[in-house]
Amino acid sequence: MNVKHYLDSTYLKTASQAGLSEVANLAVVKKAVNEAIVEGFKLIMIRPEHVSLANEMILKANSTLLVGTVIDFPEGKSDISTKIKEANEAIANGADDLDFVCNYEAFKNGDIALVKEEILLGTQVGLAHNKTVKWIIEVAALNDKEIIQLSALIKNVIISNFKEENYNAVFVKSSTGFFKTKDDLPNGATVPTVIMMLENASPLSVKAAGGVRSYDEAIEMIRLGVKRIGTSAAKAIANGEKTSNQY
Repeated sequence: MNVKHYLDSTYLKTASQAGLSEVANLAVVKKAVNEAIVEGFKLIMIRPEHVSLANEMILKANSTLLVGTVIDFPEGKSDISTKIKEANEAIANGADDLDFVCNYEAFKNGDIALVKEEILLGTQVGLAHNKTVKWIIEVAALNDKEIIQLSALIKNVIISNFKEENYNAVFVKSSTGFFKTKDDLPNGATVPTVIMMLENASPLSVKAAGGVRSYDEAIEMIRLGVKRIGTSAAKAIANGEKTSNQY
């Protein structure tokens, strides 16, 4: 199995988060994009401000690497108009995949109408431009019941409003990788959470992000039915190494 075809190689830290200067952090971004091109990964997942640069590098290299970016990252609390504006800017800059952070706090607080509306409108924007749309539910912020309910809610919005031919372009994604948990508990994809997502998001696809740190763990996720894996250690995983990276 070529695990590289499932890997969304990821670098989402700002300069301050990485403890680097803006120039040094940009160099890390360029290195990540180049590595993804050379290694033949499915996609490079970067912050919106770097999408144009990545596309320039990919074009120059004559590569088929896809470019993904995050919308309303990492908390997902912005209003719907802000999410849509960010998505349109990312599309204009050449993003192939839009990974929206779902307003999971609104969901937890019972504002289901708001969550349904942002899923509908965000997905409409992406699909209208032939983009892949992923909804990050942040499993570490949810209990099991909420994971099941939010996965099902996203599925129901999609099947109620879009044609079956569009289903394969919409994902439910586990995590941002940036959520702070208590007592150092896992903040990303785990086998139990991914199983719940797969069972309740189907026929939509699932992306496991955060927490997949070895080739064997990646293969386990793929065998469960995951279609994409987001990781900041894609090369190490593809080479059969284990990593301590947190997302």
